[in-house]
Amino acid sequence: MFQGMEYVYEVYLEKSFSKAAEKLFISQPSLSANVKRVEHHIGYPIFDRSTKPLSLTECGVQYIKAVEKIKSIQNEFEGFANDWGDLKKGTLTLGGSNLFSSWILPPLIADFARRYPLIQISLVEETTANLARMLRHGQLDLMLDSSVLDATIYSCRKFQEEHLILAVPGAFPINNTLRSYQLPVEDILSKKFLEESCPPVPLTRFKSEPFIMLKPENDTGKRARMICRNNLFEPNIILEMDQQMTSYNITCSGMGISFIGDIMLSKVPLTSEVVYYKLPAGESSRDIRFYWKNGRYQTRAMEEFLKIYGENKNINLIDVRDKFKYEVSHINGAVNIPSNYLITNPSDYLDKNKKYYLYCYNGHISRDLSSELNYLGYNTISIAGGFNYYLLIK
Repeated sequence: MFQGMEYVYEVYLEKSFSKAAEKLFISQPSLSANVKRVEHHIGYPIFDRSTKPLSLTECGVQYIKAVEKIKSIQNEFEGFANDWGDLKKGTLTLGGSNLFSSWILPPLIADFARRYPLIQISLVEETTANLARMLRHGQLDLMLDSSVLDATIYSCRKFQEEHLILAVPGAFPINNTLRSYQLPVEDILSKKFLEESCPPVPLTRFKSEPFIMLKPENDTGKRARMICRNNLFEPNIILEMDQQMTSYNITCSGMGISFIGDIMLSKVPLTSEVVYYKLPAGESSRDIRFYWKNGRYQTRAMEEFLKIYGENKNINLIDVRDKFKYEVSHINGAVNIPSNYLITNPSDYLDKNKKYYLYCYNGHISRDLSSELNYLGYNTISIAGGFNYYLLIK
């Protein structure tokens, strides 16, 4: 009865025999024959072929529910089996919207691949709604997003905090009256603008200006509208976009004001053609989270990925030795980030507003590394004597 269920399920997902056949790399007649064979075995049709797009019959609805339960059990067992071998095999499928799949996830994936080269990693770029659906149906392991998803369906772990900033075309005359509120680029990159000594701009001064907004179903779009309403005005929206990067590029062209996250601004070249302002506290700050389905068995690859990146902004003790030495023995509470990773991509691991303690075997490498990181603006301290000293006093 369930032999050939993968053919039926692909037709269900695609709502079309021809599209499903393309995805499965088989001919449409062959696919149709396989589906009919399953229907004959059941004794009832699964699909109503008179509708466009293709729809399920009452029997088909129940069959698909059963298939999804079987696939869920299969995935859980495969995940369990992958645990054997200490991450020497397995898969990890991540999802993110355009912002996260373009700017945030690639360096994390590259780092994870360096640590575990035998894990096959996939990245899916989709809208938040589609990603949540895929996560619920077991087609993703983890997704990274700024939206707040239903806690009865999804579990989450914080990745980092993001802060929205007002980006205004430099040619707008309103800028001439707000010079004391303008943010230097270096204050955005160092997050110095979050200090209380840096005041938010009086947002009502922009109530007559044109805005480039993300669509209302987008979390940034929702927050931007709420920020304006909390400041007692409705924004003059001249364009609604799907992606934050697109709205920022339009601002750079001089058309209108946009709300942009400091994460994206830290990844793209900043231009003198745009003026930046701090927004009032509250809706302008949000958590970026990793999500997974409640009750889902966590594979070792998922656990390790969350361990490394889901908590990397909260750690303060870092073992900079190589992975093998760390796994043999390390100081309790320490997270392993090898020195070559740390100096090559420090912003992937460290927050300039936090203090970190580094140690190597004898304190020499961590001392030099700490000096270089501090020169770059990070707050790090090397533990004198390193792990060797810890063993002596333990």
